[in-house]
Amino acid sequence: MKYSTFLVLLVLLTASCQNSSETTPSLSTPEIPFRVDGTLDFLRAGEPMLSLDIEIADTDSLRERGMMQRTSFPPESGMLFVFDTQEPRQFWMGNTPLSLDLLFVSADSVVVDIAKRAKPYSDEPIVGGQPAQFVLEVPGGYTDTRGIVEGDRIRWVRN
Repeated sequence: MKYSTFLVLLVLLTASCQNSSETTPSLSTPEIPFRVDGTLDFLRAGEPMLSLDIEIADTDSLRERGMMQRTSFPPESGMLFVFDTQEPRQFWMGNTPLSLDLLFVSADSVVVDIAKRAKPYSDEPIVGGQPAQFVLEVPGGYTDTRGIVEGDRIRWVRN
């Protein structure tokens, strides 16, 4: 009797598992599309080095969301976080599936610190070494491949 009960339960369990993908809705969050709000130039010795399209995060809700739940950047693009004042800034990578470089930029548009290749999904704080009014997020490794260093400047415009 125990053996037959076990077989019946095993058959029912196996049958229910086979159909689970057909009846269970996907729990994944849809990807948020990249929005081109402006352009940003990197400057060295006053001369433009390169440009990228930027999405601007200038409200609390946009800054909180940041690059969370996004799996890619369009080519030559980044997200610029704009704050009202220059002060120490701290970021984290929770719910962010991409490795990022974070560039901390002073009120006078100088890159004052770069956190390279931040680990996806990490709850470890990423703290800029200097006060910043802007933070630019670009794909991990971008600053190394493009030769961007502390002391470079940015210039950005909103569309």
